[in-house]
Amino acid sequence: MAAKLRKGDKVVVLTGKDKGKEGEISAMMPKAGKAVVDGVNIAIRATKQSQTSQGGRVPKAMPIDLSNIALVDPKDGGPTRVGFKVEGDKKVRFAKKSGAVIDA
Repeated sequence: MAAKLRKGDKVVVLTGKDKGKEGEISAMMPKAGKAVVDGVNIAIRATKQSQTSQGGRVPKAMPIDLSNIALVDPKDGGPTRVGFKVEGDKKVRFAKKSGAVIDA
């Protein structure tokens, strides 16, 4: 099945402690059905000091389930589902709420 959400998409969290927060997808895990969203689902991780980092308690964005996030509609800014349609000879994603094409 084609991926409805992709890296770089602006999404909104639908449920959980970060409900209503918006962010950009920085990593996708299609086999696990999860995505890492910047600024959402932050956990504190203790890391050892290395040559490149000071170490200590570092905030890190953890994966969130794809069912708990929705794409932000390009027209009205609210959450929307994603559909596929063929325009000319190209398959494109579109917002179900407004009908706006996401990637042309």
